[in-house]
Amino acid sequence: MQKANSGQKTKRDFLGFSHLNAAKVIELFDYSHHIKKIRQEGGQDFRPLRGKTVAMIFNKPSLRTRVSFEVGIHELGGYAVNLEGKSVGVGSRESVEDIGLLLSRFNDAIVARLHEHSVIEGLAKSATIPVVNALTDLSHPCQILADAFTLYEKGLWNEGTKVVFVGDGNNVANSWIELAGLLPFHFVLACPEGYTPDEGLLAEARAKGVSTIDIMHDPMEAAKDADVLYTDVWTSMGQEEEQKARLDAFRPFQINAAMMKEAKPTAVAMHCMPAHRGEEISAEVMDGPQAIVMDEAENRLHVQKALLVKLLNHDEYRKFHLTHRLNNAAKNINA
Repeated sequence: MQKANSGQKTKRDFLGFSHLNAAKVIELFDYSHHIKKIRQEGGQDFRPLRGKTVAMIFNKPSLRTRVSFEVGIHELGGYAVNLEGKSVGVGSRESVEDIGLLLSRFNDAIVARLHEHSVIEGLAKSATIPVVNALTDLSHPCQILADAFTLYEKGLWNEGTKVVFVGDGNNVANSWIELAGLLPFHFVLACPEGYTPDEGLLAEARAKGVSTIDIMHDPMEAAKDADVLYTDVWTSMGQEEEQKARLDAFRPFQINAAMMKEAKPTAVAMHCMPAHRGEEISAEVMDGPQAIVMDEAENRLHVQKALLVKLLNHDEYRKFHLTHRLNNAAKNINA
């Protein structure tokens, strides 16, 4: 989480992973599990965001991100104000700075799904309330939080976990690389030549020396002994003119039954969705027993709820972790 400058009232933003550490990520996962359990048990009285409003700016189409945030805010007792990108005109109709300042007068947080990453950085700089990155062209950290949490709750996450991202070095891949700078695991990006990830983020993550990060161009070689095979669409929003060239370049990078056989027998298949069966992933794998795609999609809700409580009701978040630590200490004493 990124804190406000000294002299300002303390606030936390979530634009990416650079201001987090491993302990804070695991804390967030533990709270996400707590949030998920409350929902499963009915949890009608759990309303830590009662009276809070969250402005949601969506310059890009969205299904999972928008629904999971809106439902999550409602379940936590808050209210989501949905703002379509065209009606707001971020940076065109009104300046980024004015929008950040204005929305801070009306709301308690801003969730933004934008094109240029610099715009969300500008919002965070001008806003006096927390700003959450719900996707930019550079990164998609909420998605990767949900993905990693899904592996964590299934007991599939450890220092030796090999996650192989097969496809484009896009914003989702960039966020996996950012996470590899915090949590130890083996991350491999298998991509065609010319479709590599952001060089700055890659260099920064590698410099931290936390994880092994490999960039490979042979997808079948990369998939060997993988614990996780992960993919995303080959043509992202705004790249439609490149679609034919991308289809040609990425055709050998489909996750299919043959590629799954190169991975460990216990390997799982993941996709951040929307999915194009027959392109980046075969229908056989997408709908097969090794896929945990819908689990990771559902976990967007739980992780984002946990994130919002951390940002907007830190006392509630901190109270859980204090109780959690005390309970664990008591168990160890009695063991």
